Amino acid sequence: MAERTKTEKRDLTKDLAAAVRGEVSSAAADRALMTMDASNYRRVPRAVVAPRDADDVAAALRVCREHGVPVVPRGAGTSIAGQATGVGVVLDFTRHMRRIVSLDPTARTAVVEPGVILDDLRAAAGAHGLTFGPDPSTHSRCTLGGMIGNNSCGSHSVAWGTTADSVRELELLTYGGERVRAGRGTGPTGAPAGLPPRLRDGVQALVDAELALLRTGYPDLPRRISGYALDALLPEKGTDLARALTGSEGTLGVLTEATVRLVRTPAARVLAVLGYPDESAAAEAAHTLLPRSASSGPEPSGGETQWSGPMTVEGMAADLVGGAAGLPEGGAWLFVEMGGASPAEAAARAEALCRAAAADGTTGHAVVTDPAGQRALWRIREDASGTATRMPDGSEAWPGWEDCAVPPARLGPYLRDFRALLAQHGLRGTPYGHFGDGCIHIRIDFDLLTPPGIRRFRDFSHDLADLVVSHGGSLSGEHGDGQARAELLPKMYGPELVGLFGRFKDLWDPAAGLNPGMLVRPGRLDDNLRFAPLPGRPVPVEFGYPHDNGDFSAAVRRCVGVAKCRNEKTAAGSADVMCPSFRATGEEQHSTRGRARLLHEMLAGEVITDGWRSPEVHDALDLCLSCKGCRSDCPVGVDMATYKAEFLHHHYAGRLRPAAHYSMGRLPQWLHAAAPAAPLANALARTPLAAVAKRLAGVAPERPLPVLASETFTRWWWRRRRAAPPRADGRTVLLWPDTFTNHLSPQVGRAAVRVLEAAGLRPLLPPTAPLPGGALPQPALPRLRRPPLCCGLTYVSTGQLDRARAVMRRTLDVLTPLLAAGRPLVVLEPSCAAALRTDLPELLADDPRAPRLAAAVRTFAQTLEDFAPDWRPPRLDRPVAGQTHCHQHAVLGDAADRRLRERAGLTGQLSGGCCGLAGNFGFERGHYDISVACAEDQLLPAVRQSAPGTEILADGFSCRTQLDHLTDRPGRHLAEVLAEALGEAEPGRRGASG
Repeated sequence: MAERTKTEKRDLTKDLAAAVRGEVSSAAADRALMTMDASNYRRVPRAVVAPRDADDVAAALRVCREHGVPVVPRGAGTSIAGQATGVGVVLDFTRHMRRIVSLDPTARTAVVEPGVILDDLRAAAGAHGLTFGPDPSTHSRCTLGGMIGNNSCGSHSVAWGTTADSVRELELLTYGGERVRAGRGTGPTGAPAGLPPRLRDGVQALVDAELALLRTGYPDLPRRISGYALDALLPEKGTDLARALTGSEGTLGVLTEATVRLVRTPAARVLAVLGYPDESAAAEAAHTLLPRSASSGPEPSGGETQWSGPMTVEGMAADLVGGAAGLPEGGAWLFVEMGGASPAEAAARAEALCRAAAADGTTGHAVVTDPAGQRALWRIREDASGTATRMPDGSEAWPGWEDCAVPPARLGPYLRDFRALLAQHGLRGTPYGHFGDGCIHIRIDFDLLTPPGIRRFRDFSHDLADLVVSHGGSLSGEHGDGQARAELLPKMYGPELVGLFGRFKDLWDPAAGLNPGMLVRPGRLDDNLRFAPLPGRPVPVEFGYPHDNGDFSAAVRRCVGVAKCRNEKTAAGSADVMCPSFRATGEEQHSTRGRARLLHEMLAGEVITDGWRSPEVHDALDLCLSCKGCRSDCPVGVDMATYKAEFLHHHYAGRLRPAAHYSMGRLPQWLHAAAPAAPLANALARTPLAAVAKRLAGVAPERPLPVLASETFTRWWWRRRRAAPPRADGRTVLLWPDTFTNHLSPQVGRAAVRVLEAAGLRPLLPPTAPLPGGALPQPALPRLRRPPLCCGLTYVSTGQLDRARAVMRRTLDVLTPLLAAGRPLVVLEPSCAAALRTDLPELLADDPRAPRLAAAVRTFAQTLEDFAPDWRPPRLDRPVAGQTHCHQHAVLGDAADRRLRERAGLTGQLSGGCCGLAGNFGFERGHYDISVACAEDQLLPAVRQSAPGTEILADGFSCRTQLDHLTDRPGRHLAEVLAEALGEAEPGRRGASG
């Protein structure tokens, strides 16, 4: 039987490949990437097809019909109800069918293919002062096809409605191969226009027979997304077939092209934040703002929209936003965006709204006019679908009742009843969302791992469906029904109307080949849960995973699929890093989500069957730069750098490793051994022998070998101490001599010593072995010949975790006594600081000394701010460019650096992203092109665009090396720049160019 299944899969793949010009794959990795969307559900497809055009779609459908295989259309895979998963063939529209076919600013329409990313359409429309109205929080990666399939909405729905309000015409293919051009209006026979005869006659007969049911069976509310919108086919509603098909979740036809409406956007926007005592008070107030709102639907006949009222009315409570800056006093807030022809007009309208709302009981308000401040607050809202998946105590929370909606005036009472129902079932959640439209998002701490927890999930779902219906609401207010809610549609619509849905489905798809099990004749809402195949017990691992109770499966489960890592462009003003490899390749397997999905399937063992030895997981992780960007930028804190190190440790256990692991992974050992012969090593690096050495070491041939310091930083330090002992006064700080500073950039260490001393501090280097009683090293102490201390970074990044643990324990032995007096550990290299701050305590979870050492770690700027607050740096008064180190962004933060630069008169912002060298990554053979592509994302353009005289800052050795290799603008550590201004500069490293 298993052999027959394999043969059938091969035959299907072979026939698809012969018929389709796009990519076709039934490989385990490609199928594993498509098993899940952003829901609780999981299905394993037989193959994945990336069609190039509508003809490819038609060919794929033909082959699937011949094989009797179902088809699932898929966009970015951010659906939350399970409708983007399936067991047949997945049509992936994100690879090729991404064209904006045309854009008519006069008619305010655009013609798009289904794979167009919403932000790309908004950018193209923005050039004409237009936008596409619906804007879900996934706007940077969701596709128009997915939005049409789900009838997506977004924060601006009080102004512009749902996607159905913005759809003008749809071109589709049925499973049977019929081409449909669905729009608004009727043909000569009075039936919907654009249908082939079979469908035309069938649809008309169905509507004519059920006019009364269609007129009375639907609740009247702005966010009614559940079920098929068959009432749009009523003659009094214009017989709008395009609207009726919007939100059908790929169950009726496969979209190949859409004509959509664009709307004029105001020239200026201002955010009014209204505070309320609690969530219920905010919910009660939200609908009272709506009479002041710009109406949804078509714009006024004059062509100009009047922005006199709210464009958004979004609600959040304190348990979600925490202590976010910029919020007025209160326990819950409404975010109300106001527009205008000018910033002054928008601000005046916002102030007027705040005054009017104050009469209804606000606790305070703030009007945020600064675009950066607005972005920061909106980011809280946009990341909520991820951040809400972890409760304040760290426990897991899941979708399932993510977007039910009630009439806006009923929102306050509904929320009170909803909270009571949660308590009745012993569940917790954090409601937030589109309060102005009565639509609530929430993640609930369902136990979806055990039979009792799953029974509670099911019982609660039935009870909540009854509650929503009792308030006149819709089971789905944005994300569709999928598998999460379709089973419950009879509660909302009754059996007669649900039966009509089935008849409509059978008319369009008699073979049930399109997305079966969704909307019509659905599976149970507790079937196909994605957690079911995971191990029942924690698997043995090396890291402690403190935020997941030591459970690697729980760490992998953090990825819920919201796909922020699939952003192809960095938002304006953002310092985000995640995910540089995806932005370089555009491949799902190189996104944080894709890698998490493969690890999930590795643990499940159904599609990826080799466990830790899996070549599929290894190949996906090979292009992970271990930048740690996902640790901070992923809304749920997925830490792929740690997962990669864990995987590599197990993958190569008892096996020969790649050459780069022995060369660059053990770099501290090699540099220590080569230090006495640095001049000879540098000379040999300039001969033909260098090519041989690079080949043997697994180094990319395009990379020059780094130049070793003729005198290490530590040697300079001891020589200087013996010649002139340091001052006896001042606060003692321990200066960490990391491998890169010590052997490759000693000028950075020398500069840091000079600046710290100028600030009145007393920097001392730790010894290489414990001293009696934790004594500090003395000037007369001879230079010890033991190996230097190490943070373990290079061992961790290559998965040599046993060696990493050994060097980290030695570091703890030496440093713990020295840090007992509250001394800070100053680390100049951001990647080493991040390793000491996070990798060390997470790898040595059993050692109580580890968190104390981690707490002592400070960056150069943090040390000056914390321990020399009155010191005034020299004024440089010049602009800066460069990049914040990705590890610093993710683990340490750069607020102190920004404040120090400001005090020194260094103006401008550093770019985000990753330099692409990323330690050993960019030096490894086969990574050069990706490394350069990552640098071209943000760093290199920022440097090229900088004016002459700009200071190029790069605190990380990798960042400076990448600049040296790819530009003629060398970067410097901030310590070097400040030391130069103090009149103690190192020659030959001037970073500004003129």
